[in-house]
Amino acid sequence: MTIEMRTLSFGYGSHKAVSDVSLKLNSGLFYGILGPNGCGKTTLVDLLIRHRIPDEGSIAYQGKPLTQYTRKQISRRFALVPQQYAVNFPFTSRQIVMMGRYPHLGRFAFPDTEDYRQVDEIMEQTGTRAFENRFISELSGGERQRVIFARALVQNTPVLILDEATSNLDISHAISLFSLAFERVVREGKTVIAVMQDINLAALFCQYLILMKNGRVVQHGPTDQVLTETTIQSVFQVKAKVYEDPYANARQVVFSRSSHV
Repeated sequence: MTIEMRTLSFGYGSHKAVSDVSLKLNSGLFYGILGPNGCGKTTLVDLLIRHRIPDEGSIAYQGKPLTQYTRKQISRRFALVPQQYAVNFPFTSRQIVMMGRYPHLGRFAFPDTEDYRQVDEIMEQTGTRAFENRFISELSGGERQRVIFARALVQNTPVLILDEATSNLDISHAISLFSLAFERVVREGKTVIAVMQDINLAALFCQYLILMKNGRVVQHGPTDQVLTETTIQSVFQVKAKVYEDPYANARQVVFSRSSHV
C-alpha cells in the first residue's frame, strides 16, 4: 500500500492552507503529523480522504489517482476519526459503531453474523459496550469520541486516519486507543496517519513524523531522526530538551516555563 502526494496545494480564498506538499507514505507504519495550530494538518487529512479537492497537485493510492475511486471504494480503504462528530438523529452507540460496516455491505444488504461479531469485538476492546444502548447524544465528549474511534476500527480499512482523535480523552483512554491502532500496524501491516498535538504521545506511538508549518512540510522522517531540539524550536518556537527515556522506550520532550523563544 502506498499513498503518494505530489505538489499538493489548497487554499481557502486567498489563504494558502497547504502548499506544495509531496510525500510518499508506505504501509505498516504509524505516521504522526505535528505542527502549530493553523499550519494545515487537518486540511491535509481532508485532502487525503477527498473531503476536499486540491487546487493543484495530485494524490494516488496504490498507483491509482484518488479521483478515480468512488466514495464507497474510498470508505473501504480509508477510515477517519475526526476532531468533531455531530449526530442529529437518535442513534445508539451500537448503531453508530455498526455504521462502520456499511461500506462492506452490498446494495440493500443487511449486516450478517460476521458484522455483528466484529462490532461486539471492537466495542469490547474500546470499552464502549458499557453504554452500547445509550443514545450518542447522551454521552460525554470522551465517551462519544471512543464510539467514533470504535466505528473507524470496525470499518477495518488498510488506512486509519486520526485527526486529533483523542483530544477529549483522559490519558488512560488515549493510550488504550492509540495502542489498539498501533497493534494493527504491527500485526496486520495497516497504516495509521495521526494528527496530534501531544509531542510525547506522538513520540511514544509514531514511527515516522511529518512536521508542518505555514502549510508546508518542513521536516519528515523516522521519529528518532526528526524529533530533535533544533526541529522543535524551529517548528513550534519553543526551546525543549529531547532525551531517550528508558521507561517509555522512546524519545521524550520536556519544557520549562521560560521555554518560549
